[in-house]
Amino acid sequence: MNSAAATVQRDDWDRHWDDYASAAERNPAQRYRRKLILSMLGAEGTAAPVRLLDIGSGQGDFTADVRAAFPGAQVLGLELSAAGVEVARRKVAGADFLQWDLLAERQPPEHRRNWATHAVCSEVLEHLDEPERLLANTRAWLARGCRLIVTVPGGPMSPFDRHIGHRRHYRGEDLGELLERAGFHVEAAHGAGFPFFNLYRRVVIARGSKLISDVAKEPSLAARMAMDAFDGLFRWNLGTRGWQTIAVAVA
Repeated sequence: MNSAAATVQRDDWDRHWDDYASAAERNPAQRYRRKLILSMLGAEGTAAPVRLLDIGSGQGDFTADVRAAFPGAQVLGLELSAAGVEVARRKVAGADFLQWDLLAERQPPEHRRNWATHAVCSEVLEHLDEPERLLANTRAWLARGCRLIVTVPGGPMSPFDRHIGHRRHYRGEDLGELLERAGFHVEAAHGAGFPFFNLYRRVVIARGSKLISDVAKEPSLAARMAMDAFDGLFRWNLGTRGWQTIAVAVA
C-alpha cells in the first residue's frame, strides 16, 4: 500500500476488540443482522454455501453461526486485527482465520484464489475511507458467480458510531452503487429492521457519548437489560425498510 493509503485506514482494531468484545457478543443488533444474513444465505432457491469467506470476521461470532447453520461448509475469516483473529481461533473450531489487510494491493495465497462460493462483509465498509478499494481487492478471493452479502449501518450516526470509527452510513441505493463501481452485479440493496431496529438506534443516539463508557469492557446492568429487551422485539421487524442496510451482489 502506498504511504497516502496507509494514512487513512488506521483505526485501532486490537484496542476495539479488547474494549468492546463483550458488548459485541450481547449486542442485539449484531444478532439481528447475523440472523438476517443467515436467512439470505439459506434462502429457498439458492445454493447453500460450500466455501464461505467472512470479510472482516472480527472475533468470530458470525463465523460461529455459519458453522452451526451450514456444518458442511468450509469457512475462512479475514480480519485486520490480530486480537480479533486470536479470539476467533479460540472461539470457532473448524474454521480458518487469517490476519489480512484487504486495502493492500496483495494477492491471496494460491490455494485461496477464486476460492469462495459465498462471501459476507458485515459492518465493515462504514469504517473505511476507501470501501470501493476493499471490495475490488476482495474479488481475487471469490469464485465466478460468488454470492456476496453486505451489511452496513443506515440512518443517523451516533457519538458512539463516531467513536468506533464510522466514516459514513448508507442508504440502499448508496450501497448498491458502491458495489457496482467495485465490479459486482447487484441483485438487491435495501433497508431492513423497521420499526424496532430504528427504535433501538434512536436509543443509541439519545444516549450520546455516555454509551461509550456504558458498554466498554463489561456492559453496565442497564445496558444489558436494554439489549435483552430489544433482542425480543427484533423478531417483529418487518419488510425492506429500516436503518439496517443490506445488499446481495454477485461477482
